[in-house]
Amino acid sequence: MTKIKICGLTSENDIEAVNAVKPDYAGFVFAESRRQVTPELARKLRALLDPGIIPVGVFVNAAPDTINGLFNSGVIQYAQLHGGESEEYIYKLRERGIPIIQAIRDGRGDTISDYANYHLFDAKQGGGGTVFNWDNLPDTGKAFFLAGGIGLHNIQAALKLQPYAIDISSGAETDGIKNAEKIKQLVAACRGEARLAR
Repeated sequence: MTKIKICGLTSENDIEAVNAVKPDYAGFVFAESRRQVTPELARKLRALLDPGIIPVGVFVNAAPDTINGLFNSGVIQYAQLHGGESEEYIYKLRERGIPIIQAIRDGRGDTISDYANYHLFDAKQGGGGTVFNWDNLPDTGKAFFLAGGIGLHNIQAALKLQPYAIDISSGAETDGIKNAEKIKQLVAACRGEARLAR
């Protein structure tokens, strides 16, 4: 069964929406973005998150000590890297015991790291609803997350690519705000339970 990550959580309402349907992963964006959260807010939201949901921190070329601090304090359990971070950078985080999801941006020429636990294929500009060119998915030999413009309109097509997980942010929103009903239907689709979400 394909796993699902709902990314870009910023409020207690967002936490309530994901806790109701328990996606596998929840994402907190620490990089500059309209969905950016401070470590303090992330800590507060993490405390409210269902313990069965894995919290992921999203970073762009962050200081390793920043990631390490959030990991060691339990705010995140995975680091998702979107800045084209180097092999050495990823290796050093792995040495600290931090599991890594490395984002590979469509057409950006990112180096694919063997040290990452998972790869994530995303559109060139992530978080804006742009679809990754699914004809260009590289075979990295690792399980992968699929991101970039996935929503209710195309999730079934995305699932046919057999990703390890689907990563959704804007596709779970209405007018820039997380939509509990969309989250419910997206999680159901990944679990083969779309009929339950009607």
